[in-house]
Amino acid sequence: MRFRYGLILGALLLAVIGFATQIGLVRSQPAQTSQPTSTLFENVRIFNGTSAQLSAPSSVLVVNNKIEKISTGSIAAPSDTGLTRINGGGRTLMPGLIDNHTHIMMTIVSQAELLSPNTTLEVIDRKAETAAKEMLLRGFTSIRDMAGPAFGLKRNIDKGAEIGPRIWPSGAMISQTSGHGDFRTLKELPRSATTPLSRGELLGAGAIADGVDEVLRRTREQLMQGATQIKLAAGGGVASDYDPLDVSQYTESEFRAAVEAADNWNTYVTVHAYTPKAIQTAIRAGVKCIEHGQLMDELTAKIMAEKGIWLSMQPFLDDEDAIPFPEGSPNRAKQLQMTQGTDTAYKLAKKYNLKTAWGTDTLFDAKLATRQGVQLAKLARWYTPFEVLKMATSTNAELLALSGPRNPYPGKLGVVEEGALADLLLVDGNPIEDIKLIENPAHNFKVIMKDGKIYKNSLA
Repeated sequence: MRFRYGLILGALLLAVIGFATQIGLVRSQPAQTSQPTSTLFENVRIFNGTSAQLSAPSSVLVVNNKIEKISTGSIAAPSDTGLTRINGGGRTLMPGLIDNHTHIMMTIVSQAELLSPNTTLEVIDRKAETAAKEMLLRGFTSIRDMAGPAFGLKRNIDKGAEIGPRIWPSGAMISQTSGHGDFRTLKELPRSATTPLSRGELLGAGAIADGVDEVLRRTREQLMQGATQIKLAAGGGVASDYDPLDVSQYTESEFRAAVEAADNWNTYVTVHAYTPKAIQTAIRAGVKCIEHGQLMDELTAKIMAEKGIWLSMQPFLDDEDAIPFPEGSPNRAKQLQMTQGTDTAYKLAKKYNLKTAWGTDTLFDAKLATRQGVQLAKLARWYTPFEVLKMATSTNAELLALSGPRNPYPGKLGVVEEGALADLLLVDGNPIEDIKLIENPAHNFKVIMKDGKIYKNSLA
């Protein structure tokens, strides 16, 4: 009863204050305005994200969160801003790196931890916050999250409560029963109308949906939460236990339900797919991007080229960075089959000039997460250093922009040009000549800036 009276008195007090403000008895407080800030980079050579040549020694002025002026001459700093001067000493100024296939909520937490009911959401959140901060300090200023409950983390980063990259979240990966996003055990089957959600669904990592109506509902749920694009599982996966790599998942009509729902929100659908059948079925339904694609054939590459479909691929190889599945296990067999297709897929992507993006797809491995730059540098097996850097900056930014009005960060990214958003790296050396510089960001990235704010400056 006392609590109820307190609520009534509080409401009355607010009403009185509001009325007094209207008639001038109480002055409203003016909005607090912060002083504009600016950063002046001097004596830098610019990789602008699109040109294969560095610029002549230049100056770059950043005011608030945008690049205001670039000149080979001196730039007069504005007098009405707090100014930070950085003498680049001839180092390379380039756009922040973009990883177009991440799982920020699951990057450094193990799969066993994630699926264990003993692991609290708070633990997962804290690990994701750590992963996000470390990712930004590796020079990755933007990421496209391809499954996971990243909405809250994104909001906290955007409002400055946490440190991390810009995030384009997909929300839960939508999967059919037995699909790549179904991590239930056989003991949890069959599902009925009263069966509780699985651990993965409760976390928001996956959403199991069968039939057009369920796919439509789950797609709309992700959009309601703030998804910038939608992801479905179109075929078998390596980490999932009950779907062989060759299987295709979802019918064309089910894909089309997600595509139409996303299109109504002026965004797009991308799918996890390796095989020709999975890829082609998704494309016929209107899907605009394929994640992975390692087992595609030449006909599939031709179709993708003709229809302008994006390929978001990762340089998966059977090397020191491969997830250590037990030898002889079905997962290890699927991993070997998939990685053996990587070389062919990249060759087809180059032959047909596919719109190719890059990402890491790091999952459940804190050590592997630290090798994000190493994973990018592996592209030098198929591309020149310039092509690698262009893919991880301006090309990846083009894919981010495919979200249209669902893009949460209006402005140009992935380039160093006047008017672009100020996501910048100052590199000790020339990465166009030595791509391995990006493998050691702690040593070689002297300045890291996101949205005009400096997060690292080892030259200070």
